[in-house]
Amino acid sequence: MNKENLEIATLGAGCFWCVEAVFQDLKGVERVVSGYVGGKTDNPTYREICSGTTGHAEVVQITFDPTIISFESLLDVFWTTHNPTTLNQQGADKGTQYRSAIFYHNEAQKEIAEGSKTKTDASDLWQDSIVTEVTAISKFYPAEDNHQNYFKLNPNQGYCRVVINPKVAKLRSKYAHLLKG
Repeated sequence: MNKENLEIATLGAGCFWCVEAVFQDLKGVERVVSGYVGGKTDNPTYREICSGTTGHAEVVQITFDPTIISFESLLDVFWTTHNPTTLNQQGADKGTQYRSAIFYHNEAQKEIAEGSKTKTDASDLWQDSIVTEVTAISKFYPAEDNHQNYFKLNPNQGYCRVVINPKVAKLRSKYAHLLKG
């Protein structure tokens, strides 16, 4: 992986434990960090995020090599591994912190994200309209250490077995060609 070519994508798709698990095994992804973005509170804690009063979304920041996996491919995975049609909710997780969001880092990402959203919304992937926000990145705050690499460190935890395992299985089935060795 050429470290000079690395780019960053920041995506919110519900609980960051789920999103991290989906993206960390893709070819070309060097690192996935769970965190918070889009709100008004500086250095928020998980407890503050869960209150729903900070304005932040739970997100993952993905460092990737675009010569191996494109931003478009990351978005393809994004659209199919969460429900972008539910406002401020993914499954039983409810609140603005669980909103579907693409936080773009430059104008090229903005154009790609908006085009991808329009294309996906016009497809038959989802029956309802996509409500995903596409907005400029603001300050990213990494989540606490115990939220990093959560699924791999806690595979037998109840939430991991019931919620994350099906998402990872869907990824492995549909996107096997994008997975690391």
